[in-house]
Amino acid sequence: MTGLFSSFVSGRAARRALAVSLLAGVSLSAMAQTRVEDPWVRTTVPGQPSSGAFMRITAQTDSRLLSVASPVASDVQVHEMSMSHDVMRMGPVDSVPLPAGKTVSLDPDGYHVMLMGLKGQIKEGDQVPLILTIESDGGVRETLQVSAPARSMHDAMNMGHDHGDSH
Repeated sequence: MTGLFSSFVSGRAARRALAVSLLAGVSLSAMAQTRVEDPWVRTTVPGQPSSGAFMRITAQTDSRLLSVASPVASDVQVHEMSMSHDVMRMGPVDSVPLPAGKTVSLDPDGYHVMLMGLKGQIKEGDQVPLILTIESDGGVRETLQVSAPARSMHDAMNMGHDHGDSH
């Protein structure tokens, strides 16, 4: 009888856990508040150790991009390019502010994602998985999975997009 009781209890606990996770999934998708547009990753040559990922992000509420991960790289960091005393500098940032309703561009000239320690060459047409972690000012975290096509820098810059008013 003990085995049957423990099976019932563990089955009941499993059903409860399943119900809670389903409800959490529904509430998380209902709360999805961030949109990612035009993601892409720069192609590489054989042996190249790093690449960049770019996109436009729009959050419905004041939020921030905390991190990005990808299985194609051993290390993924969010960086910012900036000018300081006529010298271009690039370095990691803790997060990227995403003001409510404003589109923030991650592009080669500002904030961007660095894919370092690449596990292989990124070729034109590859789909690169990216996992973005975003947190609202209220502390709600959102994870977005994005598939970013690989493009050469030349092709990406000639896509005909007007990025001037989204910075």
